[in-house]
Amino acid sequence: MGIRTRRTAIASSTALLLCLGAVGTANADQGVPPSPASKADQAAGADSNTAEDTAVNTAPPQEPEEQVTEVPDDAVDDEPTYTGKPVPGDTPNRPDCGAAEFVYKAKSQNGKYHKGVGPTNANYNGTSRTARSTFTSEVTGEVGVAVQGELETSVNRMLATIKAKFNVTVTAKLTAKLGNSIAVDTPPHKTTHAKYGVYRLKHTGVSYVIHTNCTTSPEKKVVSYSPYRVGWYLWES
Repeated sequence: MGIRTRRTAIASSTALLLCLGAVGTANADQGVPPSPASKADQAAGADSNTAEDTAVNTAPPQEPEEQVTEVPDDAVDDEPTYTGKPVPGDTPNRPDCGAAEFVYKAKSQNGKYHKGVGPTNANYNGTSRTARSTFTSEVTGEVGVAVQGELETSVNRMLATIKAKFNVTVTAKLTAKLGNSIAVDTPPHKTTHAKYGVYRLKHTGVSYVIHTNCTTSPEKKVVSYSPYRVGWYLWES
């Protein structure tokens, strides 16, 4: 990556068919009309985490466009080692900027991406009426930061810069835990898919070094995916 850190449905009728993934269990109650709460949640859009989780999408979650590398837990605090390589233009009377400074500047926020923990659950409603599907996670897993590019500072310093510029709470790691459940209406002859995991925000920035003689290294593009909340991603097919 070139990163320079050290770095779930019990059917009330046999007409309802199930297809379950290993990550959790799925329960479905057929003939249940859509619940008012569910409709209200979906109408609320992304005003709350619950509303966002119950919004049913039309496709699986997007994958990062780039070839990214997951940053190990033990590397998020690491700062790069300054090599002290000679810089063109050095002279005995050169300016002195003190210790070398490792810089990251956030440029843009480019949407959210869901990284699942464990396999996907799915529930097929083979009836002619709406069924209620409930999914429960059965695994626990952690999701951290992923990066593409040469980061000239620590991951934690990058996250602090992102927080300050975009007023968002991103962190080096979040845990999606065992036992979390969600319920959603599955239309007739449709399959609801459910994946539990962590949403990450994508950011683009640049990173460079301010050398001891006050010159700077070329800016290098850095793309990052940083955890900001745990939740479900749902879609129908």
